[in-house]
Amino acid sequence: MYKGKQVSVVVPAYNEETQIKMVTDTMPSIVDYIVIINDKSKDRTQQVVEEEAKKNDKIILINHEVNQGVGGAIATGYIWSRDNNIDIAVVMAGDAQMDPNDLPNILDPVADGEVDYSKGNRLFTGEAYQKIPKVRYFGNSVLSLLTKIASGYWHVADSQTGYTAISHKALSTIDWNNMYKRYGQPNDLLVKLNIYDFKVRDVPIEPVYDVGEKSGIKIRKVIFTIPMLLTKLFFYRMKEKYVIRNFHPLVLFYTMGFIFFLLTLFFFIRLIVLWYSNGFVPEITALTTMFSFMSASMFTLFAMWFDMESNKDLK
Repeated sequence: MYKGKQVSVVVPAYNEETQIKMVTDTMPSIVDYIVIINDKSKDRTQQVVEEEAKKNDKIILINHEVNQGVGGAIATGYIWSRDNNIDIAVVMAGDAQMDPNDLPNILDPVADGEVDYSKGNRLFTGEAYQKIPKVRYFGNSVLSLLTKIASGYWHVADSQTGYTAISHKALSTIDWNNMYKRYGQPNDLLVKLNIYDFKVRDVPIEPVYDVGEKSGIKIRKVIFTIPMLLTKLFFYRMKEKYVIRNFHPLVLFYTMGFIFFLLTLFFFIRLIVLWYSNGFVPEITALTTMFSFMSASMFTLFAMWFDMESNKDLK
């Protein structure tokens, strides 16, 4: 236990036969249960975990009959933790990329009742740029910005990190059967937490790479799927939080910003056509395009500011 709280660590594992023993061997003693979700691995992950479970009674092995993705594996672990009345559920990767020494720092904000969800942030440290592969560092930074807009948690960054801790209250509130099941799971969860006004905090953690892990992320795929998911989640949050649960005028500002953005696009295309066909652009067309662009920017920025103010108490 940790500060009088029962702690489970959910470990999603897919083809981690070479790494999973490192995770269980280095797990801090403050952890009560190590819930390993074998997500239909094709290697010896299940056999390795079963052998470890004979030596460590904290290990709980759950085997998926169908591969559900990392999000689906985490959801299974969360459901087990909820149903077994665990106070705090932590997520640690099955490839040993999360430093167990950071666990108390991840737990503290939730264990002390200050927040409902804490998450690691590898970007706090000055060594992040040197340790994280450059493509992933850049992609993570872009997705973090988009996640701020989609989730309403403007104070969090490193949105793709999976090193997290969640309270029993949040575990019992979120519908885990409807959580996104692939690599966009952290983004999806942040949006759902925001809808229910749960407090979230970033915690500095050390980036861990080159410990034998093999990344399952396909850059060409997630570079399109996650931004599309974030767009969908943004509109979902606007509807659920600011229309259905409690109407807020920022919805109108975002709507006007979107309308003026479409008008700007139309007038800009018209401007290019006139310039190409006539060799010049009428002043009224140029002014209309500029007015439309400024209006789109103003309405959108005001909507973002309203959103930041509305969520400032969730830090």
